[in-house]
Amino acid sequence: MEGETPSPDDLAGDTGEEVRAVNQKIIIGFDGSPSAQEALDWALDEAVRTGNAAELIYADEAPVWQPAAGMAATVAVRPPSYVDDVIGGMMDRAVDAARQSHPLATVTGTVVRARPAAALVEASARAGLVVLGSRGHSAVTGLFGSVASAVTAHAHSPVVLVRGKADPAAPVVAGIDGSPVLSAVLGFAAEQAAARKAPLWVIRAWPPITGLWQESPQIAEKVTAVERKPFDERVDALRRAHPDLDITSRAVVEHPAAALIRVAATAQLVVAGSRGRGAIRGMLLGSVSQHLARQCPCTVAIVHSLTGTAPTERRRS
Repeated sequence: MEGETPSPDDLAGDTGEEVRAVNQKIIIGFDGSPSAQEALDWALDEAVRTGNAAELIYADEAPVWQPAAGMAATVAVRPPSYVDDVIGGMMDRAVDAARQSHPLATVTGTVVRARPAAALVEASARAGLVVLGSRGHSAVTGLFGSVASAVTAHAHSPVVLVRGKADPAAPVVAGIDGSPVLSAVLGFAAEQAAARKAPLWVIRAWPPITGLWQESPQIAEKVTAVERKPFDERVDALRRAHPDLDITSRAVVEHPAAALIRVAATAQLVVAGSRGRGAIRGMLLGSVSQHLARQCPCTVAIVHSLTGTAPTERRRS
């Protein structure tokens, strides 16, 4: 209901399934590329902080793409021992290095015969977090095509897309709207900011009016008190739930993706939401979250809301 103030527990995200429970595995899509290594480093730090195990997954899709029987004969593109000798060797070295650099983390590696997106989505069902790099040697971490869209849209857990090394003093940014994913986004962002002792910026952007009405003198290019009241109430509840966290709120009239990408230039992490695995409406993966995945200059976390609902804010029309 509009104007209703949720409880601090709802916003903190410390109950239910909206933010995954502790002691769940962190899955890392890995192919040995520098970008995958950045994702692994980020995930290992998270594993040490949370005490959750980390699992590297390499999805070997070669068998999936082999010609069907009856087609023209082809020569083998690689020897049968390739998986064990090359891929397996790479994974063993990566796991050994991870255990040495992060001795407090529990680290394992797995090679699966599957398409990368399918393998990672399936793995996310038993994970608290999936971590991927921004580019790579293969589709596993070469994110910004169909694999990225599929994993971020259909994962059962939050998905983090790691991009570069961030200033540890930079803020964590939460981009929210009035959708059911609101509590999950705020909970995940607040937990990340608190763990990093970083400030938290909460951004609510109302898209500007376009079309026939945009020239009307009645259309104000600012957020009205009525529009921002539910937003202010939610931020106040978040402050009560996290009294030691430095929280700044901003309400703007701007396309949400543009607003978040602009502030991301000085952030270490941007957290946004997807209302479900594949729905296309409002502030969704196909628009805001996908723009962030492609264009955001810093690491992005896409958080899903799988159960329950949240109060809905007034929308501009």
